[in-house]
Amino acid sequence: MKAEHEFFPADQVAWQAATPTITERVLSRGEDERTLTRIARWAPGTDTSAAGVIRHEYFEEVYILDGELHDLTLGRTFTAGCYASRRPGMRHGPYRTEGGCTMLEIRYVPPPAG
Repeated sequence: MKAEHEFFPADQVAWQAATPTITERVLSRGEDERTLTRIARWAPGTDTSAAGVIRHEYFEEVYILDGELHDLTLGRTFTAGCYASRRPGMRHGPYRTEGGCTMLEIRYVPPPAG
């Protein structure tokens, strides 16, 4: 579970390095690193093709706030206002962004079976 937070100014959360070209503002995090809400900012020129197609074991929702993100597998570019919802194991990416982008990302772990 994530911690409770009442409204607060998200821009007061410091940007932290997630990778050499991606910074993040983690707004809420669970006990498990796979459960979080963040704003992720991809620097211009970020390219994830070296990592190949992405899969993970959590649900992920992504909403592009600004900029553009090109999906190298689909051959499509997504811009501000585009939304994705991914189930655990869903293949996506790799991605490249020429001008950079900022997105809201929400991750959560599936409930235990049973």
